[in-house]
Amino acid sequence: MTPGKQLHLHLLSDSTGETLDMVATAGLAQFDNIDAVRHLWPMVRSEGHLARVLDDIEARPGVVLYTLVNPQIRRALERECRRREIHALSVLDPVLDALAAVSGEQAKGRAGRQHALDAAYFARVDAIQFTIAHDDGIGPENWEEADIVLAGVSRTSKTPTSIYLANRGYKVANVPLVPTSPPPASLYTLKHPLVVGLTANPERLIQIRRNRLLSLNQAPETDYVDNDAVAAELAFARRMFADNGWPVIDVTRRSIEESALAIVKLYRERLEREEP
Repeated sequence: MTPGKQLHLHLLSDSTGETLDMVATAGLAQFDNIDAVRHLWPMVRSEGHLARVLDDIEARPGVVLYTLVNPQIRRALERECRRREIHALSVLDPVLDALAAVSGEQAKGRAGRQHALDAAYFARVDAIQFTIAHDDGIGPENWEEADIVLAGVSRTSKTPTSIYLANRGYKVANVPLVPTSPPPASLYTLKHPLVVGLTANPERLIQIRRNRLLSLNQAPETDYVDNDAVAAELAFARRMFADNGWPVIDVTRRSIEESALAIVKLYRERLEREEP
């Protein structure tokens, strides 16, 4: 593969820039050979601030993605980018134009409105706090309060998947499955949470575990990465999943986002079945 082409990507916002960062991530995922250097310019709400940012952008030209609702600042940015021959794009314009055309309404033009401290925001904070407090088998007495419980052997992405789900507002607990140390009996009697089993291909799992040991400067040859021991762990987990009728997600070829999306789909399908 040829070396990546370096591209300066300037994310300029009158709010936190979180929306721009997500759009940039999604866009860059479609290119294999772009080495993107991101520059985040949040809370740009005055022409003086914009002027300072533009000087820095001109020193490292590339692409400017922006979300600005103040028409005066926006016009100043567009004018200066044209003058300096810098490519600039307002990422929300096509969405807002489509919504306005279909609904007949006009956008309010309020900076950072999507980050308002509403009930959903506080519910998400609560979910994140719960999930962090119930990582790696902690707090089994509270698992009934979870929306989702993830169970799986070591290195099946339980923690990162839990955190991703928590950021979407789901309370998640995750439970490590170790044949020599079975989980608390309460795991098998949970009523409210959806319990999902996570599994992976043994060869891939061994590779991930071996890399983990090397990163910790630990001996790379232990039962933790032994073929027979890992196969026995996975068989133990599969039996548990089957015996309890828990749905299973194979994370071998899935990103964290893909695994989380599959889990959310299972959760919503369960809710639909339980609705009267």
